[in-house]
Amino acid sequence: MPLFEVHNAQQVRQFLDLPTRLYQQYPEWISPLDHEIEAVFSPQKNRLLREGKGEVVRWILTNDAGTVIGRVAAFTNSALPQEIPNLPVGGMGFFECIDDQQATNTLFDACRTWLETRGMAAMDGPINFGERDRFWGLLVDGFTEPNYGMFYHPPYYQKLFEQYGFQVYFKQYTYDIPTDIKLHPNFAKVTDRFTREEPDYRFAYADASDSEKLARDFHHVYSLAWARHSGVSDMSLEQARNIVREMKPVLDERLLWFIYYRDEAVGFFISLPELNQIFKHVGRKLDTLGKLRFLWEKYQYQRRQPKKAFGVIFGVIPEHQGKGAESAMIYQAQSVYQNAGYTSLEMNWIGDFNPRMMAVCRSIGARIVKTHVTYRLLFDETRPFERCPIIR
Repeated sequence: MPLFEVHNAQQVRQFLDLPTRLYQQYPEWISPLDHEIEAVFSPQKNRLLREGKGEVVRWILTNDAGTVIGRVAAFTNSALPQEIPNLPVGGMGFFECIDDQQATNTLFDACRTWLETRGMAAMDGPINFGERDRFWGLLVDGFTEPNYGMFYHPPYYQKLFEQYGFQVYFKQYTYDIPTDIKLHPNFAKVTDRFTREEPDYRFAYADASDSEKLARDFHHVYSLAWARHSGVSDMSLEQARNIVREMKPVLDERLLWFIYYRDEAVGFFISLPELNQIFKHVGRKLDTLGKLRFLWEKYQYQRRQPKKAFGVIFGVIPEHQGKGAESAMIYQAQSVYQNAGYTSLEMNWIGDFNPRMMAVCRSIGARIVKTHVTYRLLFDETRPFERCPIIR
């Protein structure tokens, strides 16, 4: 089984085309967009490469007849904080393969060797060469249509990873909640208390026409509520502006909720229309024809029932946690979601290392519908394995 490093346009095309062939028997699969995959490997579009903070390589594996049967990428990321001292960790991702352990081992061996030559002592995967918000984790439960930015995987992938020696580093849950669920009476009581006794707090969705304020508010909360977490990189204001700019065509301002204290943003709950419900009708390419198709499908989606929203990120600045402000925000947001026509909300990427956020999900009646796993492989098999530290 020859292994080829991806260097030319033909190999890039083979890398991108493989999943379409592998997933023919999985109707739940929705392809990610080709240009979003390629952006990960582009020095012009991936700031880690542009700023010299990482290296990346990718391979395709063929059978003896020359047909591509597997692919994978490996990378180092100096911008990602290392959670365990004296354990430099690299990454592997974008793995796709036929159900063949020998082929899988060939791909994983290539990643391991490449990482070891760069001083890595462990390998996490499947993960993204970038932020955790997309292309991260292996689907092991809940084999339904994937949310935007998350891969669908066939069930046999779990066996391929674990037989190679990967161990569970952490799990990532996707929670689902109907927007018409009856919240516990405490939510109304907390909201009433804030209205009567806490006039410095207010809860509002964003004005999407004011992109600068949206970017500044998002950046402020993210920097104080999320960037301190292990494994999460810092974000500059310019990056926040770019995120808002890129997402502007698909934003629904009624899904962008903030907590304000004396007009300072201190918390957020950011959601989007679930874009894969649109992209599954568009296809892999967002060329001119694809963009026109997207606009039409978006128009159709806004008028379709049931309609799903997708929770992107939730956070409250530490000084304002534990006061009930997040409950008041959720209570006020619920009726707005319903009036906007959204029938359900899926909250992605709730790590099992974050029991506080899991408790928030349970408190509003959400249930786990998908589980992804981030695995870790220690190159020194005698070293004791440690799971991801719990956020206290």
